[in-house]
Amino acid sequence: MTRPPATVLAFDFGTRRIGIAVGNTLTNSARELTTIDEARDEPRWAAIARVIAEWQPQLLVVGLPVHADGTPHTMTAQSAAFTQRLRTTFALPVEAADERHTTQAAQGEIEAAGGGRAARALRDAVAARLILQGWLDEHARTGS
Repeated sequence: MTRPPATVLAFDFGTRRIGIAVGNTLTNSARELTTIDEARDEPRWAAIARVIAEWQPQLLVVGLPVHADGTPHTMTAQSAAFTQRLRTTFALPVEAADERHTTQAAQGEIEAAGGGRAARALRDAVAARLILQGWLDEHARTGS
């Protein structure tokens, strides 16, 4: 069954920074939105709430961090807890997406574009875009 067109937000979870991207299933495209650079819980969740209120997504996607061979590591459990909190706090469907190598790919894109301190600050949002674009491409390919 094909899903109706939807706005989707994706998150590249980190304990210090969370990259966020926005995309649409109609256009099958994603773009960087912002990076929340905050380790404290209350301000980070307030910032997430503002982004969700502004974009009114129908679905959230969270990058699932695993080792290159697919086995879990310490960040896998933390990302799962973040995913669950998104689900319960915002009452939206949340899906996990493979995020292997997205941070390295994001860093490569930034370096290819000339790098720089400001560009490096976008790394997590670029990684979120790569996570979301991969999710969009997979769902467009499978029609789900």
